[in-house]
Amino acid sequence: MTFDPYTPAHQLANRVRSGELSPVEVMETYLDRIERFNPELNAIVALDADLARQEAKRAAERLERGDDIGPLAGLPFAVKDLEDVAGMITTHGSPLYETNRAASDSINVARMRAAGAIPIGKSNTPEFGAYMQTSNQVFGATRNPWNLERTPGGSSGGSAAALVAGLVPLVTASDGGGSIRIPACFSGCVGLKPTFRRIPQRPDPILVFDDTSVWGPLTLTVRDAARLADATFGPHEADPTAVPSPPESYEASLDRDPGSLRIGFCASFGPPVQSDVAREVEAAVQALASLGHSVERFDSPAPFAGKAWSLISVASVYLRQHRQLDEAPEKIDPTVRAGMERLRERGADDLAYAYRRRTELVHWTEEVFSKFDLLATPTLPLEAFPVEQMHPSEIEGQPVRTHDAFPFTYPFNLSGHPGISLPAGMTEGGLPAGLQLIAPRFREDLLLQVGKAFEEKRPWPLAPERYRELV
Repeated sequence: MTFDPYTPAHQLANRVRSGELSPVEVMETYLDRIERFNPELNAIVALDADLARQEAKRAAERLERGDDIGPLAGLPFAVKDLEDVAGMITTHGSPLYETNRAASDSINVARMRAAGAIPIGKSNTPEFGAYMQTSNQVFGATRNPWNLERTPGGSSGGSAAALVAGLVPLVTASDGGGSIRIPACFSGCVGLKPTFRRIPQRPDPILVFDDTSVWGPLTLTVRDAARLADATFGPHEADPTAVPSPPESYEASLDRDPGSLRIGFCASFGPPVQSDVAREVEAAVQALASLGHSVERFDSPAPFAGKAWSLISVASVYLRQHRQLDEAPEKIDPTVRAGMERLRERGADDLAYAYRRRTELVHWTEEVFSKFDLLATPTLPLEAFPVEQMHPSEIEGQPVRTHDAFPFTYPFNLSGHPGISLPAGMTEGGLPAGLQLIAPRFREDLLLQVGKAFEEKRPWPLAPERYRELV
């Protein structure tokens, strides 16, 4: 029996569990698509097809015995190359780790395995996840399925491109300044950045209290995100920063009506917004109002904290990689290396500044959520930029600084609030635009409930026609 490889993951898993589809058939379909389409995309940078086939065969045998193989039953998934899969390389997109093989699974990967999913390989990422595009010295650049001359975003760009091109039904992704939401926006899928440490991390190589970066779902549909969150969220003894499990299943509560919510809409945080992106986001916000929510303009943008975010982010990289700065500095990306060297010279003063600005930002979010249940913004102020650029330098002819290209995402890594990026429409250039919703801490349920209703109100194409035509 054949199937559409763009079948949402939750539906596909249900069909496998019911016996309608075989895990072997599912695996072969996606391995074939990787062979056909990955060369032009460069989304999957390491693949273990033999092991994947073995695991799919074992899953089929368990089903024949009547075993329950889990809510992600037999679905292949790609793992972002910042995260470990036992026996596979984890390069972090850096020549420093080009031959590094992981001894064990990350907690996130282990939980997806326990839910029945099968890791097949690694997806591309910029070095140490440091950029909003996906390119590195080890594997080169990943391309956007909507336009191969554009980036899919970063740093989870390999995962987003693999998902949207139908190479896999599931991926892993992480977000330290927008790295789930940016590729979700540029590639046209759903990206959920959870509250800090919903998904635990192992203290490897050292325990770093990195309180800006999180792992979370990057999926084709909102229900897929809810199912993946149910499978992966919850505390772990290896991570002292992990938070308690949610009180109930996200998927089970997905159809619950959240009632009429107060939604604040902030159309700009200061930097320019591409006009057709603004148009699509405005229409998306009107769709929220038509769902019965009270939408109010909120013209008090977040205080600028871009430098603070950069300093705190580079501190995390420095703590993990400071020995390499002495032993092999030439193998570290020059921009990343410059940030590490600055931190070494004046780290105390820089971090004191950064945490003062962070405190100002948290006071602002306190004001926001005293007035509103959700905050709506564009996910990004522009469409996907050319693949050869590290960052865009202008928006509609207006010069922009690096932080101006993602002003709506990184503030909520600093504040710790959950956010979701939903496809809002298409630009004049035929590229996706995104709507971002931010909720109070621990209210991922609101984001998913509103996201599902929005998805039904404004359905979006799950894939570019090019990849559908070649199904």
